Amino acid sequence: MIVHFEPASQEGIASVVRSAAAERVSLAIVGGGTRSGLGNPVRADRTLSTRRLSGIVTYNPAEMTMSALAGTPLAEVEAALRAKAQTLSFEPMDHRPIFATSGEPTIGGVFAANVSGPRRYVAGAARDSLLGIRFVNGYGQVIKAGGRVMKNVTGLDLVKLLAGSYGTLGILTEVIFKVLPLPPAAATVVISGLNDAEAAAVMAEAMAQPVEVSGAAHLPESVRSRFIDGALPDGAATVLRLEGLDASVAIRAEKLAATLSRFGPVSRLDAAATRTLWTEIRDVKPYADGTKRVLWRVSVAPSVGHQLVAALRLQTGVDAFYDWQGGLVWLRMEADPEADLVRRYIGAMGGGHATLVRAGDEARARIPAFEPQAPAVAQLSERVRAKFDPSRIFNPGRMAAVV
Repeated sequence: MIVHFEPASQEGIASVVRSAAAERVSLAIVGGGTRSGLGNPVRADRTLSTRRLSGIVTYNPAEMTMSALAGTPLAEVEAALRAKAQTLSFEPMDHRPIFATSGEPTIGGVFAANVSGPRRYVAGAARDSLLGIRFVNGYGQVIKAGGRVMKNVTGLDLVKLLAGSYGTLGILTEVIFKVLPLPPAAATVVISGLNDAEAAAVMAEAMAQPVEVSGAAHLPESVRSRFIDGALPDGAATVLRLEGLDASVAIRAEKLAATLSRFGPVSRLDAAATRTLWTEIRDVKPYADGTKRVLWRVSVAPSVGHQLVAALRLQTGVDAFYDWQGGLVWLRMEADPEADLVRRYIGAMGGGHATLVRAGDEARARIPAFEPQAPAVAQLSERVRAKFDPSRIFNPGRMAAVV
């Protein structure tokens, strides 16, 4: 039987780690447990959860910074920010729909997995908002890095290193991060009926316009009807989000619609429909089907995404839609994972990253979930991990790209 620990303090977490290191037993690091299906399976002797290490430590709306303990529910953080008309600019995804998990996402888990959503390509990833951290390393030591403002660069590289390391380097106990004003208005311009290649060209055209597009996605006909209860116009939908002051959004939406009308029928979504649509894009609603059907998250150059999907369709059955101006491709395989094929084509098209987000137990145990690193980078990653966790007690079996 696996022993489960839920310390309510940072020192309690450090004590558990010291005991595990002394006994040479491994620890599975857990936040809210909402991403339990992500990555290769972790086979550990004990489980250590941060969920009781919860609470907002400081929040200064004037300076647009917040500090919170790692186990603080993301919903609590977002509610506090909304009350002051502020938000997390990187729009973190909720993984529960695609994994069919329960529990509450935690702010520590968001940064540990570097979780980012549709605004990522203009506002940066989660790690770009992270200013400072406290964490426990594999020796059971509490380490502080970074600070409360960007100009405090002490340990800043260490902050970036821990973000996205999936608990393989240390256990986050507190995070300090910047926030931004919540856009008071939003609208979405929809161009209907474009194929994938045409949509890539239209999104590139839109991004070149001086209208500050904050979301650019293409929803092919195979998935279009699964968004906002099928309320999008008929045909594939290329969707472009604008945010800001009400009058500004209206003017920019009109300008963008006029510029792109030559490509196809143009319509517009109001603020409420816009919020719903982009939440569903963020959380990959078309593939939140309660199954373990293989799902890849592929990051490539925006001009390459549709080419990758077209090449794969000649070889195997896939369904897909595009975010980040076409540079983020959500690929659902109809049968086998086809990991070698997916990664070979990505390499042939200039490189990128393919993460096996969801699959059956056998495939997750067999296929590297994260993009394999070049030998020199893999050696550097191993040296870094050995410095932070020399006994390899954190999340054994999980190979995150930590450098």
